Amino acid sequence: MSKIKVSELFYSIQGEGRYIGVPSIFLRTFGCNFKCAGFGLPKGQLTKEVDGVADQVAENPDLYTTYNHLPLVSTGCDSYASWDPRFKHLSPMLRTDTIASTIMGLLPSKKWQDEHLVITGGEPLLGWQRAYPDLLNHPDMQDLRELTFETNGTQPLSPEFKDYLVMWTNSNSRNGWGDVTFSVSPKLSGSGENQDDAIKPENIMEYQDVGYTYLKFVVANEEDVLEAIDAINDYELAGFNGPSYLMPVGGVESVYSLNNKKVALLAMKYGLRYSDRLQVPLFKNAWGT
Repeated sequence: MSKIKVSELFYSIQGEGRYIGVPSIFLRTFGCNFKCAGFGLPKGQLTKEVDGVADQVAENPDLYTTYNHLPLVSTGCDSYASWDPRFKHLSPMLRTDTIASTIMGLLPSKKWQDEHLVITGGEPLLGWQRAYPDLLNHPDMQDLRELTFETNGTQPLSPEFKDYLVMWTNSNSRNGWGDVTFSVSPKLSGSGENQDDAIKPENIMEYQDVGYTYLKFVVANEEDVLEAIDAINDYELAGFNGPSYLMPVGGVESVYSLNNKKVALLAMKYGLRYSDRLQVPLFKNAWGT
């Protein structure tokens, strides 16, 4: 039985992208190849907020025993605890059968109906690809209709996992479901990540071979949007033919509310799709939402 290091496992509505508003189970895995320490700051600056949180946890470990005890941050990655090794003790290693049974307990009807499974991170396509078939093959998952991977687009699919996803889709399509979606959020330079490491069109083409694939760029201003358009052109030159969304930066409402209308207007100006982040205005982006 495979195991997955799980940062969060919760039921909410999808706040972003193609399936915004759809009730979903979120499986957040631990680990990422990026830090995204530049979000919410002038270009070239990196956040120190997470370091401050880590210091608090180190000084008072008894006060921070779950994700819900951690503060939110206004700069950098808003899911910082899902990849920073200083918080890895809060992410248990769970057997896939335990994950499946926990999911059943979270579903309102204790069975799959219209709910989707969203596997996110961190970066969910790092080392856990080998464990997902065990999870998806579990009897509790047999009526799952829609599977989404929220990824930064830097990780190729292993040949074995790619073949499995094609099989899973084809097998379930006989029942009228079985769609796989890749929600790809490439990191622009404002994230603080190197663009040679972040923009990987060849991986997006692999995802597109398997399921519905779209791009989703976190932006704060027109300069970011123009950079996103350059990246979109690179993806399209490689053969990408899906839609692209612009999404406002802001993991807390004070930052998000300064950007959402501006980004929506920029999406209209350049003929791109706009994605909200419903988890911010509805739930204040609290852990488990």
